[in-house]
Amino acid sequence: MATIIGVPREIKEQESRVSVVPSGVFTLTQRGHQVLVESSAGAGCGFTDDEYREAGATVVGGPDEVFDNANIIVKVKEPLAPEYDRIRPDHLVFTYFHFAASRTLTDAMLDRGAACIAYETIEDAKHTLPLLTPMSEVAGRMSVLAGAQHLQGPNGGRGVLVSGVPGVQPGRVTVLGGGVVGTNAARMAAGLGARVWIFDINLDRLRYLDEVLPANVTTNHSNPYAVRAAVADSDLVIGAVLVPGDRAPCLVPREYLSEMPDGSVIVDVAVDQGGCVETCKPTTHANPTYVVDGVVHYCVANMPGAVSRTSTFALTNATLPYLVTLADRGLEGFLAASPGHALGLNTYAGKVYHHGVSKAFDLPLTAISDLPSLERGTP
Repeated sequence: MATIIGVPREIKEQESRVSVVPSGVFTLTQRGHQVLVESSAGAGCGFTDDEYREAGATVVGGPDEVFDNANIIVKVKEPLAPEYDRIRPDHLVFTYFHFAASRTLTDAMLDRGAACIAYETIEDAKHTLPLLTPMSEVAGRMSVLAGAQHLQGPNGGRGVLVSGVPGVQPGRVTVLGGGVVGTNAARMAAGLGARVWIFDINLDRLRYLDEVLPANVTTNHSNPYAVRAAVADSDLVIGAVLVPGDRAPCLVPREYLSEMPDGSVIVDVAVDQGGCVETCKPTTHANPTYVVDGVVHYCVANMPGAVSRTSTFALTNATLPYLVTLADRGLEGFLAASPGHALGLNTYAGKVYHHGVSKAFDLPLTAISDLPSLERGTP
């Protein structure tokens, strides 16, 4: 029996990405599946309804037609309150959830009972996060561009040009976290000519970064004393910490802000997971910043959405093979494909299956081996 895959239009504020591009629709329909695409779902990326039709999709008028008829709901961002009641217990929902940052979302999905498979917790054979990596690459590079923009005086910053000019020192940039986001942020900042300090707790990772990053990047072992000193001496601080599926640790408590120069900038890319700066709270592209203790905070929760076309191609290049597996084999087959696939299941039938979500909210953890028998319209 063919799977029906639903592609709703994203409703998060200023979120223009789409979860499946026309070429992905073609791949899925060639495998015998049906794809329902909400009208204008791809408009923010430059994809027309006609392009989806030509690829084999059925374009429908609104979200109810997508949710009412699909087995699999594939999105970019987490479901929002208007979508909660559209989600059924027999749905497979495949998207970025970031449950650990929102008890409200977690409780809502537990209540709805759907199988919630999170892009950000799936691992590959190398124990990396293949569906988080492309957006981390985008966000890491954007973080420096956003920070550099908001360091300008008219945007509330202290008037520092990150690159400097001959005879004037460049800006000082601290990057907290040496993963994909941090590495891309450090490389971008270094390319602009900034003096960059990058922190991580993993010495092997620091050795690698020391080899691959430019000479104007200094690697540092992360500890509270060193982080505090670097933050106090920075024009721009990038929060790039990730604990898969769990809430980000707080590395910059509020007391550090009083030691930073007025008009300095913090960009907390970890906001999706609660943020690694105590004063972090989610913002939007429409109102991206606020000021605490003289420090400009940029905490947009969907940064890659601002470059929707680039981000959509980067994301769907990574997600489509997993979506094909989910459509071809159903939930049980998907989870059995590899231990890394199984890590994608966060909640189902009112239970928590991922340790990060369990830890974040002190909820009981259910083992995948205890998964209830499924009856779904997928092979």
